[in-house]
Amino acid sequence: MTGGDNDPLTAAKGTPSASERLLFGGELTYEQGWGAHDGAWLKLGLRAMAGSLPKQVAVAVRLAREADPRAFATVAVSEVVRGVTQAVSLVAVNALLVHVLAPGDIAGRLRAALPSLVLVALLSVVGSVCQSASAAATGILEPKAQRVATERYLGLVAGVELEAIEDDTFHKLMDSAQWGADSARRMVGYCTAVVTSAISLLAAAGVLTVLHPVLLPLLVLMALPSAWSALTMARHRYISWHRFVQHVRAAKLIGQLLINQQAAAEIRVHGAAPFLLRHFRRMAETSEREQTRLAWTGARTRMVAGATRGIAVVATYGVLGLLLWHGRMGLAVAGTAVLAIRTGAASITDLVLRVTDVQEEALFVADLQELCEEAARRAIPVGGLDVPEDGDVRFEGVTFTYPGADKPSLHEVDLVIPRGRTVALVGRNGSGKSTLVRLLSGARLPDSGRVLWGGVSTAEADRAQIFDRVAMVAQDFFRWPFTARVNIGIGRSSAPMDDRTIGAAAAYAGADEVVEGLPRGLDSLLSRGYRGGQEISGGQWQKIGLARARHREGAVLIVDEPTSALDPAAEQRVFDQIHRLAGSGQTTVLITHRLHSVRHADLVYVLDEGRVVEHGTFAELMAPTAGTGLFREMYALQARQFADAPLPAQPGAADGAAGAAPSGVGEGAAFS
Repeated sequence: MTGGDNDPLTAAKGTPSASERLLFGGELTYEQGWGAHDGAWLKLGLRAMAGSLPKQVAVAVRLAREADPRAFATVAVSEVVRGVTQAVSLVAVNALLVHVLAPGDIAGRLRAALPSLVLVALLSVVGSVCQSASAAATGILEPKAQRVATERYLGLVAGVELEAIEDDTFHKLMDSAQWGADSARRMVGYCTAVVTSAISLLAAAGVLTVLHPVLLPLLVLMALPSAWSALTMARHRYISWHRFVQHVRAAKLIGQLLINQQAAAEIRVHGAAPFLLRHFRRMAETSEREQTRLAWTGARTRMVAGATRGIAVVATYGVLGLLLWHGRMGLAVAGTAVLAIRTGAASITDLVLRVTDVQEEALFVADLQELCEEAARRAIPVGGLDVPEDGDVRFEGVTFTYPGADKPSLHEVDLVIPRGRTVALVGRNGSGKSTLVRLLSGARLPDSGRVLWGGVSTAEADRAQIFDRVAMVAQDFFRWPFTARVNIGIGRSSAPMDDRTIGAAAAYAGADEVVEGLPRGLDSLLSRGYRGGQEISGGQWQKIGLARARHREGAVLIVDEPTSALDPAAEQRVFDQIHRLAGSGQTTVLITHRLHSVRHADLVYVLDEGRVVEHGTFAELMAPTAGTGLFREMYALQARQFADAPLPAQPGAADGAAGAAPSGVGEGAAFS
């Protein structure tokens, strides 16, 4: 370790091992998630902990009350009654001892003590019942509190503007806040334990104060060594964990790589397994050495605490003996005092441990609260102007720049997407095509200018109505780890997912052939790693995505590179279906690099560096005098690729004969 180990924050930072430096270039530490608060707990002193405890308990109380008011009330009442029974029980024990130790015959003393004995027994039963009821209610509250916290932040995050999801700061907050739901669950149990220990401590302290003024300082004297030991070991464990956790993390990563399916071939061919195992062992041994150090530290701490506690016990009993010797305290009071002191000392130790637990979990619950507040602030507005059923979509002087970008992705774009027509967007990568459809769908709003749906700006419209009218098939559309039925039906999850409706959408997109090849048809799970899970090819997934868009039945269909993973025959079928959709009144916006596929589009817009540089029909753009000639130039480049790449001779053909390249082969290279 480097110098500065006296500072717990410095001590918590382990020195990277040679294996870490070689494999990872230094310490393997997450920059987000649970790592967001590394060392934060160590900054808190006892005074800071005590000051922040009421606020943190209040957070857990609000969450538990929202999750299950009845279970929360059960915990609260049970703990209060339990604390009262402990206090009354100590008083009853004192009365019992007074009668038992009083002068006179034993039978008379036992008869006099019988009511106190019955009361102690009854209070013990009541306390046990309260403890059981509190434990059961806490067990009920914990999963419900986790569910309420999770539902709250998931619901809010799902409704934020798209720019928030793509914002790195917001994303890091999401990573940290995801731990908040688990922490909220644990905080319910920890806070119950804090309340239990606090009530038990107050009961013992109250009884001791009533019995004799000197007894309360004796309680503190007995409890301090245990409390110091508990807090010291909690901090040592926290520091030690941060010293060896990166080695554990790195060793786990190496272990996962050794059994990784994608890495398996290279590990065997290159003989990398011995190298990886050697570094796995080194980092595991580093972790083991640190945990051994922690074990010895714990032994020394417990030895010091035990010796100090022994001295405190001798001093306590010595004071009690002196009080008895000089007649300042009765024997019954001394016996009760011993019980109360032992109960109070145990409560203080447990209280310190539980408070440290609450403090650490509260950091992540605070992140959860912050995320919910930020998500509510950045939410998509609810309501707005109604969007007309009819009408074109117009872009008027639209400019948009992504946060942190040097230049706009779209610059003063004007275009019209006529209702019920097929409109193609073409251009090089980065020309602004995908940004344009995001603005079209209402997923983003322009920095300046307007996107109008039937004359209503997306900035003023009820965007839920716009979302409802859009069906989108992106090139990288999401592959849900669910059944084929759900992967199609989730396009409109509010509609029935029966065989008839899902089957019709699948047949339209050519996905029926994919479904027929699955072992359980529509009910086949499309995710490996689960029992019965299936993996399908990229082309098959693309058909599933098209079926999803068909099932949605949006007024505007946006397809982004819909045939990139399809064979030529399937590609032609897809484009025929897209054209038929437009013929049935659906507006289709097509983004593609395969320029032959836009021949039948009603209108083609050519984008370059965020501007519309040409537009017109395919024939108009191919005319020698058309616009800038960019579309014609790109098309010619793709056509030359076909001419320069003849196919192998087919069976029966003359040697060296070449056929025409099939549709789509080799296309897109000009835009890579």
